[in-house]
Amino acid sequence: MTRIERAGIADMAGVYRACLRTGEAGEDATELYRDPDLLGHVYAGPYVARGVGTQLVVVDETGVAGYLLSADDTADFEEWAERTWYPPLRARYPRLDDGSKDAEVIGLIHAPERTPPELAAEYPAHLHIDLMPQVRGLGLGRILIDQLVSELRQRGVGGVHLGVDVANRNGIGFYEHLGFREIAREPGGLLMGLRLD
Repeated sequence: MTRIERAGIADMAGVYRACLRTGEAGEDATELYRDPDLLGHVYAGPYVARGVGTQLVVVDETGVAGYLLSADDTADFEEWAERTWYPPLRARYPRLDDGSKDAEVIGLIHAPERTPPELAAEYPAHLHIDLMPQVRGLGLGRILIDQLVSELRQRGVGGVHLGVDVANRNGIGFYEHLGFREIAREPGGLLMGLRLD
């Protein structure tokens, strides 16, 4: 039976696994990384560890099969991550310069992407959502985003944004169907936003 639950620390390993299994424009990135935890360290772990905002997991008989992780205030989240989350990871992962996918993500640990202030002002919240293949096509993506949008509105948050790989045409179409629109471009990706007022 597939269900949606609030994410907690006990879900961390499963969230990391789902992050890796969807880490290449929605497809399995397992063979691309020597260290299977790297993507999770950047795109999933800090949200579960901090536990602020809306953090949801999709659970089936295999364990965590997807998630929606978010921050209501992107600027505040990025400051927290800089102070609390990244310093021990920087000590564990010295910079690499070997052209690998690992080196690319380790670079983000040492120099995290920062959201432009003007974008964060209009779309202060952000989210990451990933579903493993066995739970796609069940309407769960829409349920997760609808729940997030409802909770953001209850908390008075005026907008939300996310990044999506330009190669992820299905993802882009899905977000557009839910009312997100392109608000900026970045190397290899789009930023899409939804106003909530």
